[in-house]
Parts: sequence; structure tokens; C-alpha cells
Amino acid sequence: MIQRFIELGEGYSDIYELIELAKVNEYRLRHMMAMHTVINGKKATSLVVILNPAESGNFQPLYICREGIPYPHETPNKRYELFSETAKSLNKEIIELDIKPSTMFPEKELFYQHLIGILRMNRYIQPLD
Repeated sequence: MIQRFIELGEGYSDIYELIELAKVNEYRLRHMMAMHTVINGKKATSLVVILNPAESGNFQPLYICREGIPYPHETPNKRYELFSETAKSLNKEIIELDIKPSTMFPEKELFYQHLIGILRMNRYIQPLD
């Protein structure tokens, strides 16, 4: 199973694409997540939509808007509210995790490998075959 993060952006206008991906793939929607971190003393949130693999193929996409949403529990914001409303309309709970910031890793790819390990360990995605 190949599991890969697909970065849409930092959550400004691309948040609408993330929400649309969840809606049109409702039959494949596995999880909706909010990953919280602290970057340079500021709390930020990444929003993630995890889909189940397609019927044929060995690929599981994890779409992400990385670290561009203000931490919603201190700074309520419309982008997080839209994500939350979408989760409710799709009968999904937003899974919240605290993670290290991507700036702690020399490459974004290492950051995403780290996240995949956390998601596998917590059984949010399938373990390695």
C-alpha cells in the first residue's frame, strides 16, 4: 500500500478544494483531521482529508492544507468552521492530533514520512504490508 500526502497549499483558498474533495469522495472518505503545532511561537493547524484506496490500485491519498490555519481553539476562524461543518454534514468527527512542525525537518518529505508513521501507529491508516 502506497500512502502519500498531497499538499494543496496552506489553507487559504485551497481549503475549498480540500472540502470539495471530501464531499465528492464521500464514499471513500476515511477520516478528517486537524493536526495542531507551534511554529515560531504561533499555534497553527493543518487540515487533512484521508481517503480509502480506490477499488483498483494500491494507493491511499492523504490531502493536506499544511500549517496555514490559525489554531481554532484560541482563534476561531471561518476556514476551520467550514471544515467542521463539512465533517458534520458527512457524519465524520474531526480527529485532532498535536504534531511537530514541518520546520523541524530538513525536507518536507521527511515530515510527511513522520506523519505517516504516526497515522499508522495510531491505526488511522493501514500498516505497512
